[in-house]
Amino acid sequence: MTDQTPTNDSAPAETQSVPQPAARQVGYAVIGLGELTLEELLPAWAVGKRSRLAAVVSDDHDKALRAARAYGLTEADAYSYDTFEELQSRPDVQAVYIVLPNSLHREYTERAARIGKHVLCEKPLAGSVEDAGAMVAACRDAGVKLMTAYRCQYTPLHWRARDLVQGGDLGSVKLIHSVNVQVEPADGQWRLKRELAGGGSLLDVGLYCLNTIRFLLGTEPTSLWAQTHSTPGDPRFGEVEESVTWVMTFPGGVTAQCSCSYGAAHTRTLDVYGSEGRLQLDPAFDYTNLNLRVHTPEAITEHRLKETDQFALEIDHFSACIQEGREPFTPGEEGLQDQRLMDAIYRSARTGQPVTLDAVPGTDAFRGPLPARTPDARD
Repeated sequence: MTDQTPTNDSAPAETQSVPQPAARQVGYAVIGLGELTLEELLPAWAVGKRSRLAAVVSDDHDKALRAARAYGLTEADAYSYDTFEELQSRPDVQAVYIVLPNSLHREYTERAARIGKHVLCEKPLAGSVEDAGAMVAACRDAGVKLMTAYRCQYTPLHWRARDLVQGGDLGSVKLIHSVNVQVEPADGQWRLKRELAGGGSLLDVGLYCLNTIRFLLGTEPTSLWAQTHSTPGDPRFGEVEESVTWVMTFPGGVTAQCSCSYGAAHTRTLDVYGSEGRLQLDPAFDYTNLNLRVHTPEAITEHRLKETDQFALEIDHFSACIQEGREPFTPGEEGLQDQRLMDAIYRSARTGQPVTLDAVPGTDAFRGPLPARTPDARD
C-alpha cells in the first residue's frame, strides 16, 4: 500500500484563505436549532473564514437564547419564527441557512427571498418537485442566491475522487455501487412522518448516493429502475418507506446500483469500478474520517488529505459566491434535479417499470461554475 502525503489542495480555494475580518464576513441567521445545527453547524461558523453567525431563529426562545449566548451573540440576535421578517432590518445578516423539516423549506425560502436574504438550504431541497421548483423561482424572482447544502461536493476527498474518476485513473468507468443505511429510531422523529419529510430513507440518506454519483461522473442518468420495501408490522414505516434499491444507467453505459435504508446498521460506502482500477470510499458520507483508496493490479493507494470541517467548507463557498457575485456550485437547480430523479425512483417503484429520463447533454448541467481551486495535486 502506498500512502499519499496529507494535503488539502483539492479543496475549493476560497476555503484556504486566511480568515477575513469579522466586518467583511457574510453574516448568517440559522433557522432551526435541531441536532444538526447544534452539533455541526454552529461549530462550523466558529472556524469559518468568510462566514459568521449573526442570528438564530427557533420556536424555542430559551434554546435560541442559550445558543446565541454560547456563540457570542445577544438576546437581540435570537428570533422566533413569528419575528423572522424582522431580519429585513439587519444589514449585517446577508443570508439564512435553513435547517428545518423538508416540508418547511419552501415556506422559509420564500419568506427569506421576500426580505432580500440569500438562502442556503439543507438537503433535500424540498419534499417535492413542486416545492423545489417554487423555491428556485422565488429566489430568482427576488434576485437572491439559492444554494443546496450538498457538503459532499465541497470536501477535498470527494474532489480527489472526482478527479480520479474523470481523469481516467480508473480507465473506463463501468459500474458503481453505493450504500447508505442507518437505523432510524421511532421516538418522535419527524423523518418518519410523510407530511414533514415527504418520503423516507430515499430523501434523507439515499440522496447522498444519488447526488454523489452524479457529482463524480458529471453527467445525468438516462434511465432507472427501483423498488422499495418496508418491514410488515414495523410501526416506524407506516407513512414512509424503510428501504429503496435502484439502478441507474448513465451515458456511455455506466451502471450504478444504489441502496438505502432506515433499518440496517450504519454503513456508508461508494465503489467505482473501472477497466483499470477500482475506487473505494468507505466511509463515503460521514462528517469525519472519510477514507479513499484506489485499487489497481500494481498497488492499493490510500489518498490521505488534511481533514477540514465539511460544513465550514460549504458555508464559506456560499459566502464567496455572495461576496463575488457568482452562482454557487450547487445552486437550487442542482437540488431540483435530484428531486426530479427521486420522483422518478418512486414512480418506478410504484409501477414496477423502468423509467426513461430526458437526455441532458453536457457536463455539470445543473451546477454553477466550478469552484476556484488551488493547482491540482493529483499524483
